[in-house]
Amino acid sequence: MSDVLHFKVEGMSCGGCSSKLQKNLSEIPGVESVSASHETGAVDVTCGTKPVPRSAIETVIEETGFDVVRC
Repeated sequence: MSDVLHFKVEGMSCGGCSSKLQKNLSEIPGVESVSASHETGAVDVTCGTKPVPRSAIETVIEETGFDVVRC
């Protein structure tokens, strides 16, 4: 069963930004797919059977140069 984690991200200003973030997040072990939209700031990460901690995904988002919006 796959889990989908949702994030709101600030700082993506173009398609290149979202593509770069998708590529970097896809390299995390356990991540099956990533959808990132610079237009809405939405990032959805689908994880497989191996759980991926939210903190690991947030770290990659921040290391790529973007900010995770925390409520």
